[in-house]
Amino acid sequence: MTAAPLCIITGVGDATGSATVRKFVSEGYRVAMIARNATRLQTLEETYPGTRSYVCDISDLEQFELCLQQIEAEMGCPRVLVHNAVSHSFGRFRDLDPMEIERNFRVNTTALLILTRFFADKMVASGGGSILATGNTASHRGVPNYALFAPTKAAQRNLCEALARDLGPERIHVCYLSIDAAIDATWLGTNDEDRPAWLTPPKDWPHTREDYFAHPDGIAAEIYHLTHQHRTTWAFEYAIRPFAEKW
Repeated sequence: MTAAPLCIITGVGDATGSATVRKFVSEGYRVAMIARNATRLQTLEETYPGTRSYVCDISDLEQFELCLQQIEAEMGCPRVLVHNAVSHSFGRFRDLDPMEIERNFRVNTTALLILTRFFADKMVASGGGSILATGNTASHRGVPNYALFAPTKAAQRNLCEALARDLGPERIHVCYLSIDAAIDATWLGTNDEDRPAWLTPPKDWPHTREDYFAHPDGIAAEIYHLTHQHRTTWAFEYAIRPFAEKW
């Protein structure tokens, strides 16, 4: 009996990552889940058959590569890779430790390179697959408060474009999903009072939270869609945003 296809997801948090796990499981995939939070991963593994937990801080690149070796040994070659892990710093360049940009780059960009290098040839040999990185519009513009974050997302997008051009002819679809929105994560709380000020809509905002924040299940559906496009109509960069978002 042929094993169900495998999806590997980095950055399985309580929003996009967990929703993506649920989506791929619902579509018949086995899922290898990578994150630092062992408790969350264990809960997901107990809830969704076919998932397996891999606790790893991917900013430690040696640990990350050992984690990938373990996944391959236990679960095999993936059909889909989703790089959802993110490291970010919010603040102006004068106010932040310069070393934060190096850590952000390691998680956002170098870890994506490590992940792709580890599996790309094996995916080609098995007939192809998809690699998707979740990004945002910081990859296209540098604003003062993202001074040590936006450059690493721009590099991530640029790397994805290089990978897409390189691997596309070998039937590996590489794409970049820009999420132009705040994501409706559970840690934000259930009302405006629980939410950080920088994520609170203006008092005269005419839309509800359900209209303004991107729902993780909606994001996960787009991730699944992009990683399963027909090979004659592949997208590279794809932007999604709530209908109420100004852009």
